[in-house]
Amino acid sequence: MAQAEAVNGIPTRPLGSTGEWVTVIGVGGYHIGKPGDPDLAVRIVRTAIDEGVNFLDNAWCYHGGNSERYMGQALRDGYRDRVFLMTKNHGRDAATFRRQLEESLSRLQTDHLDLLQFHEIIRDGEPERIFSQGAIEAALKARDEGKIRFIGFTGHRWPYLFEQMLAMDFQWDTVQLPVNLLDYHFRSFAQTILPLLRARGIGIIGMKSLGGSRQGVLELGISPQEAISYALSQPIDTLVSGIDSLEYLQQNLEIARNFQPLTLQRQDELRQSVALRAAQGDLENYKTD
Repeated sequence: MAQAEAVNGIPTRPLGSTGEWVTVIGVGGYHIGKPGDPDLAVRIVRTAIDEGVNFLDNAWCYHGGNSERYMGQALRDGYRDRVFLMTKNHGRDAATFRRQLEESLSRLQTDHLDLLQFHEIIRDGEPERIFSQGAIEAALKARDEGKIRFIGFTGHRWPYLFEQMLAMDFQWDTVQLPVNLLDYHFRSFAQTILPLLRARGIGIIGMKSLGGSRQGVLELGISPQEAISYALSQPIDTLVSGIDSLEYLQQNLEIARNFQPLTLQRQDELRQSVALRAAQGDLENYKTD
């Protein structure tokens, strides 16, 4: 995987074919809204940026919009210009897409998004709806108007829905998907989708490196450093990490700065160590709930 000069010690990688370089660790929007503490959220985001992180994740739906509101507060005072800002949209029709986009821009206090992703492609029929009810045209119009720069999609339940999205006559800029030790053994995005994305030069945004919760792989004896290092050793461009405290932020920064790709042998050892438990799928409740 290509790697440019690190940002304050944090490695960077190209985001697919966008021409952008992003830090291997990004701040997840969901968790900054979780504490319900705007001041803490602002401190987490600004500290991350000051430490070198340049990729920020969010979504229209997180905590009733509070995650975007808190991040918008953090991005004042020149911080917006220092990051690659992404949020997500649930619109499957044109009107819903436009409404949510305008709300996201207002909450985030910005006139444009670097990346807008269609969120949670997890149900049958959603790919067809996006392309038949005007949502994709609305996204393209917003791009032409300069409100968004790049367009992608996300999901975490069924790889076959990703295959349907990728089969559409559209050049996706990015895709966000689960990348962790558990995924390898159950409805695996890593085995079915990652090779397709890499072959097409689509930006790959990993998530759920611990298996979707702080317990996930940790209860199987895998350390946070091993879990995150495993995810970063996969062919991804950046990894969104859930951070709801300054302690977890510093932990992730240290892992990123000291990251060395795991050998293929070590990756296989880690996968085998969770194989029996992971095959049941219940630890990845985002796939089964």
